[in-house]
Amino acid sequence: MTRKPLLALAGLATFSLLLSSPAPAGSVTTTAEPAGLAAPTLQTGFEKRDGKRWTTLPEERGFLRALDRSSRRVDVSVIGRTATGRPLRLIVVGDPAPPRRAAIADGSAVLFVCSQHGDEPSGREACLQTARDLAAARDAATRRLLQDTTVLFIPSANPDGTAANTRENADGVDLNRDHLELATREGRAMARVIRDYRPDIVHDLHEYSPTPEVYDRQLIHLWPRNRNVDTRVYRLSLRLNNGYVDPRLRREGYTTGIYGIYYGPDGEPIAQSAGDGQERILRNMVGLRHSMGILVEANSDPTTRRERADESVLNRRRVLTQKLAVGATLDMLVEQRGQIASATERAPRRAAAEGSAGDQPFYFGGADNMLPTPEQVTIEPPCGYRLTAAQYEQVDRTLALHGIDVRRAGGGYTVSMAQAAQPVIPLLMDERGQYEVIRATPLTNCG
Repeated sequence: MTRKPLLALAGLATFSLLLSSPAPAGSVTTTAEPAGLAAPTLQTGFEKRDGKRWTTLPEERGFLRALDRSSRRVDVSVIGRTATGRPLRLIVVGDPAPPRRAAIADGSAVLFVCSQHGDEPSGREACLQTARDLAAARDAATRRLLQDTTVLFIPSANPDGTAANTRENADGVDLNRDHLELATREGRAMARVIRDYRPDIVHDLHEYSPTPEVYDRQLIHLWPRNRNVDTRVYRLSLRLNNGYVDPRLRREGYTTGIYGIYYGPDGEPIAQSAGDGQERILRNMVGLRHSMGILVEANSDPTTRRERADESVLNRRRVLTQKLAVGATLDMLVEQRGQIASATERAPRRAAAEGSAGDQPFYFGGADNMLPTPEQVTIEPPCGYRLTAAQYEQVDRTLALHGIDVRRAGGGYTVSMAQAAQPVIPLLMDERGQYEVIRATPLTNCG
């Protein structure tokens, strides 16, 4: 996969700066709370009601139809359907939008996964608005961005949950625990997009309910913590979280923190309640698939007197903080394009080489902030795994969606570790994996 070099965008205003006055030449214009800017012609239901109620699914359908018709930069397609038949849509924004279902052959790609949990609506609103803003902008800076970057949105990753206002989908599954097994239609659709478009960054938008005084920042975030993530991809993910999203929000006056970390009165961490390295969570899985990852969670409770007095003010802040974080991700993609391209291009080759050599440890537990137990580490990983024909029938679709190459051998199948998907393979099929999908036979001699 070849990519163009980093553009020299001298004087470019950050994408996350939501302007409250006319945009100067060379800056990128997006819209937020009305503050001197004309309202966009195409509005979501949420915007039309000034944040009093969220955009409904029928309103979303009409909005995306109008958006698709309005610009050659936009292609909206259906990438799957839920168990109840609701469509899962993908918005592709470029200048122009690439052909439908085409792999990204030239340039960068970034994927925003919106509202995997149906009762967390602010991420969905932010994605719809940002897709519209990118499609409508006419300034040179945005055109240059979209000529080198394909921006992907799955605006409603869990439409059944959105309709029912539930965290889970219609089958009662938490989609953010299905990125290894891919048992759900929604999980498979997301995996297909990641496999086919190979995004450099995957940005996952959520909300959380705070614990007063110790876990109540207005926006919290986290990177892939799994210890098998490529070192360079991991470091760039850290930079995205702590060098772009966090300072962007703080400069705008919002409080931020790390997902799962409780803070004391002095602002220092005192405990961790969540945010581990488990591979079935999207932010970890995308790191294992060689994309930079970030989880962002907006605080869904009132944090100011105005928010307590007026729910629409609260709702607008929830969406605005999400949009600022989205903008920060785009900032880094522009400013660090060369480093990002190098890391995400080379990581698959490094993984295949490590799998071939078998001389690097593999981790079945632990995280970047938690040492694994001795039983969770193998110093000499297998060179591959063997599946019976019956086992392969059970998992062939899952393996294909993870981009795992399989070879027929005798009456069964072998999966070599000498391939780009090496970090995922043992987690899927080794008995030591915490969430293994199939228990295959490890191979110590792959000939």
